[in-house]
Amino acid sequence: MLQAISEKMRPEVEVMDLARLGSLHSSTLSFMRTLVRRIMKEEWAIDRRVFDLDENGFGTAIYQIETPNDTFSFVLFSNHLSDEDRNDRVIATSWDLTMALCEGVVDDLWLEEMRNNVPKQEAGRVDARVFSLSRANRSSRLFGYVLDELCAGRQPEADRIAEVGYLYRTTAVYGSGKLGMADWNKVRNKFADFNRPFAPEMFICYMLRQFSLDQVDHIAKSRAPDSAVALDDRLKRFFGIGNSTGLGMAPYLVNHGELFSQWVEMRETALAQVLHKATPTGWRIELFHDLVLRGIRHFSESRTGDEEQIERNRVLIAELAEIDAWVRDQGDKLDTWSVLSDHAREAWSLETQELIHAICMEIHPELVNDLEDNCAVIPNPVLDPAMTTDQLRLMIEDRYDWALAIDFSEPVETDAFWYRSEEKLEPRLGFVGADPGVEKQMPLPIGRRVRDCYDLLVADLAEHPDGDVVHFLLRRPSQKSIVRRMQTMSRYKYGEIRANLANRSVRPMDLLRCKLAFFGVSKFDPRSKLWVRNTMYQGAPLIDDIGHTFDSWFLPLKPDLKEQQA
Repeated sequence: MLQAISEKMRPEVEVMDLARLGSLHSSTLSFMRTLVRRIMKEEWAIDRRVFDLDENGFGTAIYQIETPNDTFSFVLFSNHLSDEDRNDRVIATSWDLTMALCEGVVDDLWLEEMRNNVPKQEAGRVDARVFSLSRANRSSRLFGYVLDELCAGRQPEADRIAEVGYLYRTTAVYGSGKLGMADWNKVRNKFADFNRPFAPEMFICYMLRQFSLDQVDHIAKSRAPDSAVALDDRLKRFFGIGNSTGLGMAPYLVNHGELFSQWVEMRETALAQVLHKATPTGWRIELFHDLVLRGIRHFSESRTGDEEQIERNRVLIAELAEIDAWVRDQGDKLDTWSVLSDHAREAWSLETQELIHAICMEIHPELVNDLEDNCAVIPNPVLDPAMTTDQLRLMIEDRYDWALAIDFSEPVETDAFWYRSEEKLEPRLGFVGADPGVEKQMPLPIGRRVRDCYDLLVADLAEHPDGDVVHFLLRRPSQKSIVRRMQTMSRYKYGEIRANLANRSVRPMDLLRCKLAFFGVSKFDPRSKLWVRNTMYQGAPLIDDIGHTFDSWFLPLKPDLKEQQA
């Protein structure tokens, strides 16, 4: 059966196109969704063990997390930060909130040690009992408004909340051994609750959201004990956590090619099962229509100042209306969802096509959700020295034909270069002739490296027609890393992102958007082609919802408190 599904999966040339990857949406397999599903299914117990905050919300909070397997602690420090010091850039040195996710119970001695280090972030150090670290800044547009309304005994307006979507936004989340924390091998092998990629980082953001809601209620009650009201749970669920993601995240998908390929294959396997095995029965078709209409509302409520994103949302909304009508017209002719997918490929934009796929997966959890444990992979780069150079040539021509089709003699194809800033060691994008540092560029443009290797390989074959890889690399040692990469990635169904990352018009935003979609964020608000604001966990259950039935939070919508009260 798996072989039959594999044959129906979309081809690499289609799936790994960068523009398509940059049009992905979150889905039921996104990491936030799978984490929350685990929390709800296993009924994790999350309690406030320490909530030592003054009337302004400054102080220390510790939440204790009991899972079926272990005990963990979420430790947060809230400090006063002046508006002029509030900075979302990575160069910032102070924040409103800093936090850590730790194993076990935190005693007073350990708490004091963290108090002296966690607020410093990169300038501090923690030990291997900590496995995620983050910081966040308050939303200057929304926090004060919400607080004032609660103090006055009123609920904030959902329309105002929708304009921002969060009380705090995180500017960085660290893990995997950075700053002295536990490395991924320890986390993956020791803690079954967080053994999926980015699970600790996703959980620390979930807990940040919970604290932001607890804190604003606490401040309101402290300032106006006689008049304040608690934030309505329906509004609480509509709050997410803001996130600012910049160019530093862009190279990840290239530098972790094996892991990313596994993510893509997991998603494409699920999609193929839904498109070709599922039957669009009556009630599922009605659910499809409900989600299409939900999508129209969701993207109508999205706010952005970016003209391109505004246009993309406009097109998406218009095409969703067309989809709703088209599916109704199909009737019994819609015997599989692949009929819709094939039509979408011809009729609608990439963004709409991928949203259709996310919706189809949403309504068939029985074919999808069991794949959520298939997103991890242990990297195992290989170098096969015995492969003949002619076999290597044929492999390149087969799997890297897209790279060989690029004319790198054209300046437009080599104008962009990636480098690390000296100050923060963060990736940056420069342009030849406009920015210094081209001599220190990162080896990120895989296509150009493949082309250079191929040209050397062809020349080598002319002199050594019976040669092999080991002798080729003895003659050309600089090609070792790219040969190893090509041999490694050729083992994967979805090997490489098919784009020239050295092209003058390269869109880092597509890389950011793709990774964030796998994380599960929504409501993209690009601030340039180099960084984007977005919202995490909007619509997700609260810790008070654990142990209770909870509907899907796919495509979250603004609540109408008046309508529900009526």
